[in-house]
Parts: sequence; C-alpha cells; structure tokens
Amino acid sequence: MFHQYLELTKPRVVALIVFTAVIGMFLAVPGWPPLWPAVLGGIGIWLAAGSAAAINHLIDQRIDRVMARTAHRPLATGALSPRQVLIFALLLGTISMLILVLGVNWLTAVLTFASLIGYAVIYTAYLKRATPQNIVIGGAAGAAPPILGWAAVTGEVHPYALLLFLIIFVWTPPHFWALAIFRRDDYSRAQVPMLPVTHGVEYTRWHVLYYTVLLLVVTVLPWLTGMSGLFYLGGALVLGGVFLYYAFKLLNPPDEFFAMKVFNYSIIYLMALFAFLLADHYLATPTLPRGIPFVPVG
Repeated sequence: MFHQYLELTKPRVVALIVFTAVIGMFLAVPGWPPLWPAVLGGIGIWLAAGSAAAINHLIDQRIDRVMARTAHRPLATGALSPRQVLIFALLLGTISMLILVLGVNWLTAVLTFASLIGYAVIYTAYLKRATPQNIVIGGAAGAAPPILGWAAVTGEVHPYALLLFLIIFVWTPPHFWALAIFRRDDYSRAQVPMLPVTHGVEYTRWHVLYYTVLLLVVTVLPWLTGMSGLFYLGGALVLGGVFLYYAFKLLNPPDEFFAMKVFNYSIIYLMALFAFLLADHYLATPTLPRGIPFVPVG
C-alpha cells in the first residue's frame, strides 16, 4: 500500500522539482542558506508537488487507463479508489501549506499554492485537453520551483530567480515533446491533443530544435547578467551543444527509440546545468547583487 501511495506522488518527477528548488535556495544567498527555512521549505515544496501529482492521477484516471505508459498507476488498476487519492492529495497539500506558512513565509506559501493549482488544475484539467500548446503554457507551473526555493530563504523574488524560471520554462517543451513523439500513439488513443498528434511528428521535431536553440541562448543569460561566471558558461555551452546535436539528429532519427534518448538526455541536461550554476556560485564567491540591481518582489 505504501508503494502505491508513493507512486501517486510521482517521486522521480518530484525529485527533479525539489532539486531545482534547493539549487534556487543556495543561489539566493552567499555562503550557506539559513538552515530551517531551507529544510522546511524543501519539505513543504516536496509535499505540495506530491499533492499536485496525486491530483493529476485523479483527474487523468480515464486517460491513464488507455495509455501503456500509465496503465500501471494505482487508480488505473483499481488498487486505490478516487476517494483515497483525493484524501491523500488534500492531506499532503494541507500539511505543505501549514509548514510553509508557519515555518517559512507567506510569500513561499502563496507561490507554492499557485504552482500547485497551476499544474493540478489549470494544466491537467484544462490545458492538457484544450490545446497542443498545453505543455508550453502549462510549463510555467513546472518552472516555478527555483523561485519557490529562492523565496523560502530570502522572503523575496530576485530577478535572478526569474531567470532560473525562464531556463526551465524554455527547457520544458523540447523535453516533453521528445517523450510525446515516442508516445504519440498513446496520446492519440487517449484523445489528448499533444503536438505530434495534432500537427505530426516532423512538425514536432522541428519545434524541438527551435526550442533547443532558444534554450541555448537563454542559458547564456546568467553569464551575461553577471549571475554566474565562466565556469558555468563553459558547462552550459557544452551541455547545450550536446542537446543541439540530439535535436538535429532527431530530425532524421536512426530509430523510433531515439526520441526517448533525447528525453532522457534532457533530464540529465537540466540537472547538470543547475549543478554547474551551483558550483560556479561558490567558485566565484558571489555577493548579491551581481550584474543587475536587486529588485525584490513581494
């Protein structure tokens, strides 16, 4: 039973979310972030992400039953009932908000709640079924974690936090469309208007390339604005160059499974990119503000 509830939280996806949020915490301050806001913020963000994932399972249960990738999920198999999933999601969400409000700050709680609603309700219940640009628009919720982490340890939203948001926002379409290319028959069967279903695979491949080029440009901005130094820039260019290689090769792939290779690399790419940001932050011994003025929000 524990494994089934854990699966509801999409632990691998949530792990990446929490990872980028924690990096945001470390980048927000010189030295180490304050202990308890960082720990409680990380727990609160993790629980909120798990709650959003469980609501996603609840809303998508019909789709999950007809897709090979998701047919094993607890609701799809009947291992858990909708009532159990709803109670679990509400419990996680409530605990998350209590931790963030009482142990961190109101700004983080409000932004985290907005992200939860953005993914669980606006994206899952509406955008996913309404437009082939669903992942582009809905990607804003998934790009929020660095902002949440930043706000948790500073109580403010700095422009650099928005820059981290922009990187993940632009990364999301080529990341997810690569998966959608490989799983296009699943999405077609489930009547979900993903880009490969509505506009074809070739069209989607070109858009993966376009967004990868844009991503490479966006990832140079931390260096251009003074947020990061040459160590990060070198890592970003190498990682981006490999991503571009994959995106170009996807235009004429050697086999059907190559799209999954692009998808898997995109995950490694994002983790490595944020690791370079973190390493450069301490190598350069930065002191905020750097490059651009501090303009808090909230």
